[in-house]
Amino acid sequence: MRIWVDRQNGDVSDLPRKALSRTAKLASLPLGAAGRATLGLGKRIGGAPAEAVMAEFQRRTADQLFSVLGELKGGAMKFGQMLSLMESAMPEEFAAPYRATLTKLQDSAPPMPAATVHTILSRELGKRWRDRFTEFDDKPAAAASIGQVHRGVLKDGREVAVKLQYPGAAEALRADLRQLGRFARTFGTMVPGLDMKPLIAELQERIGEELDYDREAQAQQQYADAFKGHPEFLVPRVVKHSPTVIVSEWIEGRPLSSVIADGTQQERDEIGLKYVRFMFSGPRLAGLLHSDPHPGNFRVLEDGRLGVVDFGLCARLPDGLPPAIGQLLRISLNGDGAAVLEGLRAEGFIKPRMEIDPDQLMDYLAPFAEPARADTFQFSRAWMREQANRTGDFRSPNASLALRLNMPPSYLLIHRVWIGGIAVLSQLEAKAPFREVLEEFLPGFTDED
Repeated sequence: MRIWVDRQNGDVSDLPRKALSRTAKLASLPLGAAGRATLGLGKRIGGAPAEAVMAEFQRRTADQLFSVLGELKGGAMKFGQMLSLMESAMPEEFAAPYRATLTKLQDSAPPMPAATVHTILSRELGKRWRDRFTEFDDKPAAAASIGQVHRGVLKDGREVAVKLQYPGAAEALRADLRQLGRFARTFGTMVPGLDMKPLIAELQERIGEELDYDREAQAQQQYADAFKGHPEFLVPRVVKHSPTVIVSEWIEGRPLSSVIADGTQQERDEIGLKYVRFMFSGPRLAGLLHSDPHPGNFRVLEDGRLGVVDFGLCARLPDGLPPAIGQLLRISLNGDGAAVLEGLRAEGFIKPRMEIDPDQLMDYLAPFAEPARADTFQFSRAWMREQANRTGDFRSPNASLALRLNMPPSYLLIHRVWIGGIAVLSQLEAKAPFREVLEEFLPGFTDED
């Protein structure tokens, strides 16, 4: 057997065996689904009701999905988090069995051993790293796709979050995403209503950015400076960072996922509005757009403020959001399809010689404009599913139109935040004056801009 050296952390390990183990676990997802489907067919032949068989199939598939994706972390875990974000777009009969399971993937994963944590901190902060702390909890407070967070107390009394990247995270991300890409079509049968290929492609494009903790720390501090003393939001300041460790101020709060699960309507309305205000105010105040909108990155603080963590993926927008977005949204609300068509063509969304019917384009874009049409808008899972069906049904003209549109690179992260944000608001079932936020923070949306 060949022994390999993990160049990221200097450990000697059997990497080929680990890689094979990860591949085998990922392969077990579609294979397991096929086996359960066969078992279900047998039960139907034996007289079991179709509804009972389907419910059991979905429950077991959800259990296996969390078990495998949660254990592997890496790209598999990140993929699971994206699925948890988009479950509001699934048909309810399919979404219900997955909802609780996928929600776990938003901010939880099996932890690293304490010895591994100590090794990383010795390498990144120095062999006497413990001298910096009066307290350090070896048990992680949170764990996610490429890193985990520990609580500590510095010598000066400050509570801090110590975020460490998993050893071999880069290799795991790339290997997992290659493997998940091969199974994209099969995953579609496990989680109906979602096209997996775009999700995986988006993750593959952003690997380098999310692995660079120096880059993340710079973005977090830029946000913290811009929102210092803000009455609605709190971004923890960075204390120290390295390529694989970030030490920042600790924030205590209720996860946004718990508000989605059991918050009152008033809580969901208030937090939904703050969530939107944070996303849209970032480009103007910080020159950045927080581009990972899933609920695991947000905490509701005791004083009502919204705490924000994890700045691994941010769009650099030093001049703020492109004014064309607000201008085109305003024109769309006025019903001028021809002007919207030409505006999208000018921005690169429609190639020069591509012929598109303006009326069909307006019908396709309606869900993007609808929340801005009224002074107050009610998001819901039912509304989100309706919009997904309008564009996802291959028999619909909107589906063929979607294939003809182009996504300029400069808009990739903006589009991700827009769609992901709508998904979170639909999970919250929030009702609020979202149009006011656009009028305040979206350049070009008002006639004066």
